[in-house]
Amino acid sequence: MPLSKIAGIGMYVPEKVVTNNDLKKWMDTEDSWIQERTGILERRLAHRTEETTTTMAVEAAKIAIERAGITAQDIDFIVFATLSPDYYFPGCGVLVQRALKMKEVGALDVRNQCSGFLYAISVADQFIKSGMYKNILVIGAEKHSMGMDYSTRGRNVSVIFGDGAGAVVLQPTEKENQGILSTHLHSDGGSAEILAQYNPGSHANHWMETPVADFDDAEVGEMFMSHAMIDKAQLFPFMDGPTVFKKAIVKFPEVIVEALTKNGYTTEDLNLLIPHQANLRISQFVQQKLKLRDDQVFNNIMSYGNTTAASVPIALCEAWQNGKIKEGDLVCLAAFGSGFTWASALLKW
Repeated sequence: MPLSKIAGIGMYVPEKVVTNNDLKKWMDTEDSWIQERTGILERRLAHRTEETTTTMAVEAAKIAIERAGITAQDIDFIVFATLSPDYYFPGCGVLVQRALKMKEVGALDVRNQCSGFLYAISVADQFIKSGMYKNILVIGAEKHSMGMDYSTRGRNVSVIFGDGAGAVVLQPTEKENQGILSTHLHSDGGSAEILAQYNPGSHANHWMETPVADFDDAEVGEMFMSHAMIDKAQLFPFMDGPTVFKKAIVKFPEVIVEALTKNGYTTEDLNLLIPHQANLRISQFVQQKLKLRDDQVFNNIMSYGNTTAASVPIALCEAWQNGKIKEGDLVCLAAFGSGFTWASALLKW
């Protein structure tokens, strides 16, 4: 059974840079407050009308495809991870297929938020190993800015997130000791509402003051979207930051060690850990707990903020472009986020 390798990688971030001081125009916040809690200095925000989750994904995909030495016509499957799709439906995978004028290939959308890219990689890896596909485009892309509350009311969440996209092309490799060694996926829905965007959704009775049974047929549409939801700011993401932090600093190290142990390695063997860029303080805690050196961990949240499903491929691409990853290196990718879901992948570059 062949392993799958990353044959090409690309990233795209919007030109617009928004610093912590820039955010002061919209909300009561301070650069020092944001840095102390998240480590973020600035983030990129997409153009309001000219850039979408799909258009950013397409730019990252073009680079990945070119670096893989193939064309868009060679892609035989797409896996697209995002929590901020262009449309409620259809998903972004088919929009990428259309934009790149590909053949009528399958397109799968993954909704695992921060761990979405790793779930997508795991799915693609299985297709490669089974021999079903040979050139799979895996994308993580987000346009968070279209749904954030950029006011003092929403600052605890909105200061964290940025926009961007990353993509890889997975191919089979017959080369010994190269490629994705294993992937590890986990979930615990017991705290699903701790980090979530509740509306719009089909659960409406959870938020409506009037029970669903009391609506007549003409009012049923109000369960999905209503003026009350807008007035009460119920269309924005919710996050209990301290609770997420406490869970993340436990599950992050666990899933990293799980990947290493599965393949007979220890943290001393690791050339580079690329964690999901959720919060620099989380990454620093994980580094300290695993006793990793600074040169063993790559962080770029300082420049891009948390780009959710895009953060791992963006960081992986930037690390590779900066010469921090070379052939034969042992690289671990890890993520934790909404759901809760968490995951890791161990690979030999």
